[in-house]
Amino acid sequence: MFFSKEACDVCGKEIRMGKRKLEDGMICKDCASKLSPFFSERRQSTLAEINDQLAYREANKDAVAAFNNTRTLGTNTKVLLDEDARKFIVSGSSRWKDENPDVMDFSQVTGCDIEVKENKTEIKREDEEGNKVSYTPPRYDLDYEIWVTIHVNSPWFNEIEFKTHSGDIDQKGSAEYNSAEQIAQDIRTALTDVRQSVRDEAAAAAAPKMAVTCPHCNAATVPDASGRCEYCGGSVVG
Repeated sequence: MFFSKEACDVCGKEIRMGKRKLEDGMICKDCASKLSPFFSERRQSTLAEINDQLAYREANKDAVAAFNNTRTLGTNTKVLLDEDARKFIVSGSSRWKDENPDVMDFSQVTGCDIEVKENKTEIKREDEEGNKVSYTPPRYDLDYEIWVTIHVNSPWFNEIEFKTHSGDIDQKGSAEYNSAEQIAQDIRTALTDVRQSVRDEAAAAAAPKMAVTCPHCNAATVPDASGRCEYCGGSVVG
């Protein structure tokens, strides 16, 4: 029996193994690996949408090259801030520049949530016949995970979710637990603050400009961007 060869609808290469289905086509695993790591709707995406995202991801390489990390939050998966350019990335790699992480504007953040997940596993004992049975009352082994979800306004994904620690935490209130929780709170505070700052500045910029009296020429003037009189050029900002 002969099978027809299948080709990637993006790069045109023959797909030998690892094809990835789209709504109206398929792509190879190499093209799929270039998509955002936060993107999860490939099967519901059209070829046109995938091509648009791949174009964005290629342009994102320039944004990564220009990214200047001024502040780092976290020890496992990290949130890196470029406070001067008002951008951030999320990456779990120490070689993040090689991973092409999505560079996002502070203004794209729409919220940030913290969730403590409790994992419960029942501990059982062995009875006289060698069967595993429950204790009375039942006993459980508990461990915890602390997750951060950053909600974003992006064409390709709407949230970035990650743990603030590696592995599981055995005891609530332990030093490891408190450290992971503090990291989560620091990330939420930082992203909430920078988002609000950007929005406040945008609102101020959009507010109608008020005329003032120039102390140099006494004209009623609306100061320019540098705070100078539009007629004589003198400073009208104290």
